[in-house]
Amino acid sequence: MGIVSSSIARKVAMALSGLFLVVFLAQHFTINFSSVVSPDTFNEWSHFMGTNGLVQFALQPVLILGIIFHFVMGIILEIKNNRARVHSYKKYRGSANSSWASRNMIISGLVILAFLGLHFYDFWVPEIIYKYVDVNEAMESRYYPELVHKFESPVRVGLYCLAFVLLIFHLWHGFASSFQTMGWNNKYSKAIKGFTKFYAVAIPVGFIFIALYHHFNQLPH
Repeated sequence: MGIVSSSIARKVAMALSGLFLVVFLAQHFTINFSSVVSPDTFNEWSHFMGTNGLVQFALQPVLILGIIFHFVMGIILEIKNNRARVHSYKKYRGSANSSWASRNMIISGLVILAFLGLHFYDFWVPEIIYKYVDVNEAMESRYYPELVHKFESPVRVGLYCLAFVLLIFHLWHGFASSFQTMGWNNKYSKAIKGFTKFYAVAIPVGFIFIALYHHFNQLPH
């Protein structure tokens, strides 16, 4: 009974951390998409996020810990699931019993984690250096040019697009599974599942559009 309870607790913790990251992803997309619509708005929102004490010293550490926890817990659950499959391999028939997305969550997750490392290198590290190492006066107008510059390289844009394609697969299975793990099976289940599938495609495709927009907008006309 204790083993079952601990297994359920791990899955619930994984689901809750995943839902937390989904909310952050929507917020992050909203700010980034504003760079397409209004550079001034993007600069204003980015400046607020980069200088607000609550965001910097409370929400940002929680976000980083949430990312680490989600991926560590995902690896632990994947290891335990693989062990369980070894004991019941006769009943398990790969694609006959599950989708590609569900069978390869660890692969898509690791690629996304690698992408987050690149993303931190591109944006978070320069921000820290700007504010705390080579201390400069806060300039609200600097965020948009920095963002555009990062999408100048076709290689970097390609890596971003690949990561977001894999994010589609990761969210396609993971977002819906989070609600199932939480036991939210009711008359709204069909609508919730439809929303998770829409979100799983729309948000990553939106990020891909942002990267491609800023890349091609810099090419000579």
